[in-house]
Amino acid sequence: MNCKTHRLRDAIAFALAAGTTALLSTGAAAAQDSSSNDASKTLDTIQVTGSRVARVETETASPVVVIDRAAIEQTGKLTLGDLVQELPAMSGAPSTPAVNNGGGDGKSSVDLRGLGDERTLLLVNGRRVVNNDVNSIPASAVERIEVLTSGASAVYGSDAVAGVVNFILRKDFEGLAVSVDYGQATHLSDGARSGGSLTFGQVGDRGNIMVGLNYNKFDGISSADRKYSKDATYLYSGAVTVLGSSRNPRGRITVPTALRPQYGGCSTVTLKPGATGASQGDYRCYSGATDSFNYQATNLIMTPQERTNAFFLANYQITDSINAFAQVYHNKTSSNFAIAPLPFDARGDKVVISANNFYNPFGTNFGADEAGNQYNQLLTRFTSLGQRRSYYSTVTDQVVAGLEGFVGDSTWKWDAAMNYGHYTRENTSYGYVYYAGLRDALGPSFRDTDGVIKCGSAGAVIAGCTPLNIFNINDPQTIATLGKYEARPTYSNTYQMRSFEANANGELFTLPAGASQLAVGVSWREEYQKNAVDYIAIANANGNCFISQEACGTPLSGKYNVKELYAELYVPLLSEVPFAHLLALTLGSRYSDYNTFGNTTNSKVQLEWRPIQNLLLRGTVAEVFRAPTIENLYSGASGDAPNFADPCIGYGRTGTPRDHEAACGAGAGATAIPGATGITPSGMSQTTGVWSGSVAAGFDLKPEQGKSFDWGVVYDPEWLPGFSASLDYWRLYLNDTINRADAQTVADICYSDNNSPFCGFINRYTDGQVNFIREPIVNLGRLDTKGWDLALRYRLPDTAWGSYTFGLDGTYIARYDNKTNPDDPAGVVTHVAGTYNKSYGLYSRVRGRLFVNWQKGDLGASWRIRYVGPFDVGSADPAQNRSADAGYPNVVVPYGSYFLHSVSVNYALPWFNSKVEVGLDNVFDKQPPMLYQNNVLNANTDVNSFDTVGRYLWARYSMSF
Repeated sequence: MNCKTHRLRDAIAFALAAGTTALLSTGAAAAQDSSSNDASKTLDTIQVTGSRVARVETETASPVVVIDRAAIEQTGKLTLGDLVQELPAMSGAPSTPAVNNGGGDGKSSVDLRGLGDERTLLLVNGRRVVNNDVNSIPASAVERIEVLTSGASAVYGSDAVAGVVNFILRKDFEGLAVSVDYGQATHLSDGARSGGSLTFGQVGDRGNIMVGLNYNKFDGISSADRKYSKDATYLYSGAVTVLGSSRNPRGRITVPTALRPQYGGCSTVTLKPGATGASQGDYRCYSGATDSFNYQATNLIMTPQERTNAFFLANYQITDSINAFAQVYHNKTSSNFAIAPLPFDARGDKVVISANNFYNPFGTNFGADEAGNQYNQLLTRFTSLGQRRSYYSTVTDQVVAGLEGFVGDSTWKWDAAMNYGHYTRENTSYGYVYYAGLRDALGPSFRDTDGVIKCGSAGAVIAGCTPLNIFNINDPQTIATLGKYEARPTYSNTYQMRSFEANANGELFTLPAGASQLAVGVSWREEYQKNAVDYIAIANANGNCFISQEACGTPLSGKYNVKELYAELYVPLLSEVPFAHLLALTLGSRYSDYNTFGNTTNSKVQLEWRPIQNLLLRGTVAEVFRAPTIENLYSGASGDAPNFADPCIGYGRTGTPRDHEAACGAGAGATAIPGATGITPSGMSQTTGVWSGSVAAGFDLKPEQGKSFDWGVVYDPEWLPGFSASLDYWRLYLNDTINRADAQTVADICYSDNNSPFCGFINRYTDGQVNFIREPIVNLGRLDTKGWDLALRYRLPDTAWGSYTFGLDGTYIARYDNKTNPDDPAGVVTHVAGTYNKSYGLYSRVRGRLFVNWQKGDLGASWRIRYVGPFDVGSADPAQNRSADAGYPNVVVPYGSYFLHSVSVNYALPWFNSKVEVGLDNVFDKQPPMLYQNNVLNANTDVNSFDTVGRYLWARYSMSF
């Protein structure tokens, strides 16, 4: 299967093939021209991220941001994730240790352009890593970080859609370096961190080795310990209101109509303080304002982590032209999340509290059974089980070993390497309930002749069952009984990557403007994933299991392999002529053959023009793609509870849209709706969604495909030494994005096209109500984003007051549009730029960072400012269905700019080549903006983008021998 054809690609492929053929005829002549080659080899050439061609120039057609070793140390960051995520090109919702609900594994990811971390490729020394957790890379081993903010699938293959982050490891380190670190928040002295590193290097005549060990630990911080996060704060009907969950430990019980007069007509009641719940008089009317449960106070705004990593780097010169190299690194991370105790929803959890339960004072059933029979609702919270928690242990190992060298006396370099990576993540969850046992414990029960309360009836006692008094959750006996039914499921995730690659690059032929260069290579890669799930947590076809649906999962086992080859040709067209100090063209193309979907070829064209030596105009047009992941393909059923508006509401009644009439009556491939009953209008409600990978759903996934455009200018004025400026315009669009089609999308597509395969994913009860909707992972969506990047640097001439370096980086997002169903002309386009919403994250139009570094002798200082520009929450467009107010539609709340200041001071001490550093992050104790819990998932704010800790003091001492 050929996934893509393109005239531009074919032309590039032809040019590259011609260039490769020319190599065979020019190699001998090149080898004979020893004087030319010796001169060329006097200048060190390097590969800048974004190209396989080794060149002397560091400023090329590819826009690359470089963070060097000094900048890494000045920030005081113990993990690389904290550092990289501050770059202005990062948007969206990258994973951070501040993500508690939905996180907790200690991971930090990179989200260039806000396209999702799956569309940013991570490399170490230009090679793929098995784990996309940036924190797993040992910081003390890194020499610099190169961030390519442009699509690069023609160079690196899949995933390099938004760009590439390449961690370049240190070389030729000699001696012993030791550092220790400690820090804590100034508020309550919490969030303590501690760490240390030990690095040893030895350089010999024929090679070098470097080994290191790093350790760091971060304490967690409770939401209750910060003013902005201690309550569940909502924007509701125009008022800021502290609310909570109706699942409170004293219960929210919907009583039968006949019993309501004794409660003043109230339909829902809760247990009175101090009452036992044994009689109906122990209850009073439920009040949402005073009886709701503050789940927020039991959460975390920073998850605890403990991390140990080690590395080994080695080079050995076998001969004058062949070098052997090896890179080995290991990381272990221990972490956990903690969220509010388990809420219990008798209907949603499909549990029946029997009218014949010994402890039931109301004499009526509550809840629902698995057959769909529903009774009055009962809500409570199992606080005696403690917080829902999951403890993770993640181990990552990666080994790269290979050879590199020169071809004779030519400029041609080659390398070949094996790359093996493996990580396992195991976790155990606490605070859940085994529902099979709970159903028996809440079913019929009685007191026997010995006064013992037993499950079942006198003639049919359920062995091994202890009745549960759910009407008094805090009773000591209830607490003990509930503990008997606690479930502690375990999960494991194993991922393995094996690859081989061989590369070569060098001068191909000489033109009047200079030497043309070619880079070629081949690679093979196999990736394998296996997820194991505790039997009590294995989801059935409907997404349910023996415990709460949120903890259900499915085993997974799958793999794929890909064979690839690429070529990249650099051609200098003009040099040292009027208006063209340099004019150069780069062509690149990469062919990828996957055993899962077929093959795809992705190409690029780059142009560099220097009208004068200090001015560079550059442009890139590149094709990009992302292959389906193993989880995209093979994940099994998992459940959720999405909001859903049934297109068949009111079927058979006046006013139903005509294009839905036939579909709803015939079933449109789904369960038909009885015309006599219809569907009672009920507006937006929740249904049961069951999502799964494409293979399980019966869909063939193809890769995401798109184009990346970059046009920019770089100016290094001769009249202002030390100053440089760059401005780049970028645009990227991506088709066939791989997404989970949610319940609403499935229904809308089905009932606008009776023949759609999506109709088979809707399952209804016999009365027409929705039972559940399958949510498959499919190619469904189109992204379109564009904007500008600005970078300024200025190093002042040294003065008597020291040396100063200034830097400014900024990104402006002009557009970020997402259309879920591009084939539907009337489909809604979600406009994301300049907004925050919990489905996408934060996309402030403007982000920036400013830094000033000062050094005078042994004393140095740094001042850094991080800027997040204004943004809106909500949309006034009804089609967007995003209101910042939980009570009113189409409400927009604007937010202003966010500045975060950090300073550090360092001083070189006169003994043992040592240095002491002290820093203060978030100098002015800036609190994150209050976005309200109805708009976010964690802590009333966007924990992915804003500092959640507050002012933080840290210190580091280092020395080297």
